[in-house]
Amino acid sequence: MEGLLRWLAGGADAADSKAGSAGADACRQLAEWSTRSARATELYAAHHKRAAALWNSVFARSAGRPAEVVARPAAGDRRFAAAEWREDAYYDFLKQSYLLNAQFITELVEAAEIAPRAKGRLRFFARQLIDAASPANFAATNPEVLRLARESNGETITRGAQNLFLDFGRGRIATTDEEAFGVGRNLAITPGAVIHENELVQVIQYAPAGATVRRRPLVVIPPCINKFYVLDLTPENSFVRHAVAQGNTVFMVSWRNPTAELGHLSWDDYVRDGVIEALAAARCVTQADRVNALGFCVGGTLLACALAVLAARGEDWVESLTLLATLLDFADAGEIGLLVDEASVAAKEAEIGRGGIMQGRNLAFVFSMLRANDLVWSYVVNNYLKGRSPEAFDILYWNADSTDLPGPWYCWYVRNMYLENRLREPGALTVCGEPVDLGRLRMPAYVLATREDHIVPWTSSYAATRLLAGRKRFVLGASGHIAGVVNPASKNRRSYWTSEFLTDSPAAWFAGAREVQGSWWRDWDAWLAGFAGGEAPAPKRFGGGRYRRIEDAPGRYVQHRVV
Repeated sequence: MEGLLRWLAGGADAADSKAGSAGADACRQLAEWSTRSARATELYAAHHKRAAALWNSVFARSAGRPAEVVARPAAGDRRFAAAEWREDAYYDFLKQSYLLNAQFITELVEAAEIAPRAKGRLRFFARQLIDAASPANFAATNPEVLRLARESNGETITRGAQNLFLDFGRGRIATTDEEAFGVGRNLAITPGAVIHENELVQVIQYAPAGATVRRRPLVVIPPCINKFYVLDLTPENSFVRHAVAQGNTVFMVSWRNPTAELGHLSWDDYVRDGVIEALAAARCVTQADRVNALGFCVGGTLLACALAVLAARGEDWVESLTLLATLLDFADAGEIGLLVDEASVAAKEAEIGRGGIMQGRNLAFVFSMLRANDLVWSYVVNNYLKGRSPEAFDILYWNADSTDLPGPWYCWYVRNMYLENRLREPGALTVCGEPVDLGRLRMPAYVLATREDHIVPWTSSYAATRLLAGRKRFVLGASGHIAGVVNPASKNRRSYWTSEFLTDSPAAWFAGAREVQGSWWRDWDAWLAGFAGGEAPAPKRFGGGRYRRIEDAPGRYVQHRVV
């Protein structure tokens, strides 16, 4: 057991550059607990008993007798799908030994009587090490990899080495066929034009789909941590195209991918020059009394801050608010929150807090490690060990299109949201010279969360219903942070949960909610129609007032790709 705990602690030490020394401290707490805990001793004994049963099954199998299966992969675990993992005695033993050890580590972490935050860190580090140690991840212990190498006379090894060399040049693991896509070629091709730009954003106005449009436009604030075209992927997966088809005049913020000369930009700059300028442009161009506004992920957090600034100034610009997978209360920010502590934030503030760039590829790596088996190890095996090329997938192409962030923006966000959770406290934050009070946001709000979101836990997204003052509709979509949001109505996949009644408890809400088959997009369409403000003739040109067509969508800013 002591060796195992040292193994865990070593993994935490290796991750200190990302998560601070608190991860190693959590592992040391586990080690101390295990030396004085009767429960740890029981788990250790149970593990030895299962290991003995596995050896007995090996002997039974070698003698031609029926052998007990001691450990089975979880449902949906594709790592051990090849027949050799079941039919070959050696690989079956290797697989089951690994699964037993993984079970023991997991049980030990869950049983540990340590602080909840420390236990959360332990879960993360333990899962990383368990996932990395899978025998499926190594050529010498993966029977499918060895078989493919024999059958191809070593060609898969050659192709795998070539793939590895190419990915070294990219600085990341390829997760999709990157030659299959291009921004402006088959991604982000909904017709439109850039009608406003400054050093931080371009604002895109999309062309109408019919002869009439809703009087109140829809202004979309995507996450600045990623490119906007997650909402305008291939035409069949494009949320923007769908929204336009419903009669909305859609305006989209395209955040600039900041280079060193923009490394001084702050949260206030993003709120003022990004969100508020986009809202002002949409109102001016359409001459609408108010607009409907939508924010996705951190775009929703920025939007909420901007609306609080406008409310403090007595401005009533927004008729309805839609928040997609957004955190306003960071009390439980999931595993990302567990990796943030005072030491790590202070170190970043000293490094880039006054100016500099937070590299997007580093953030992308952290997000990938939250689902390492799906987003890291499966591609290591496929690309490098099996010598295959990944399939074409528009979401994964977008996911690899990283966006950098200005250091001051990043440090302010992490400290005030993840570390100190000040947005939920009325007046605790000052943005653009105004006190931020989310309780002053009285417009109706549609709040969407996704049930398997590993970045924004749905129960935390639900907290927005307690912070916003207007009428709320909360909807829970199936799947995760991206696939749960990008769920085209035309494909009628997955499902969502809804209820007309909000409760103080997310669990109580879910117990009373009903599941509806299909996409949440249709539910949102019906809700948004109530705030259309009537119809008007579709505009015949882009822009209006002081805003003029600058260039065709998707514009220049989104084309800048981090190398």
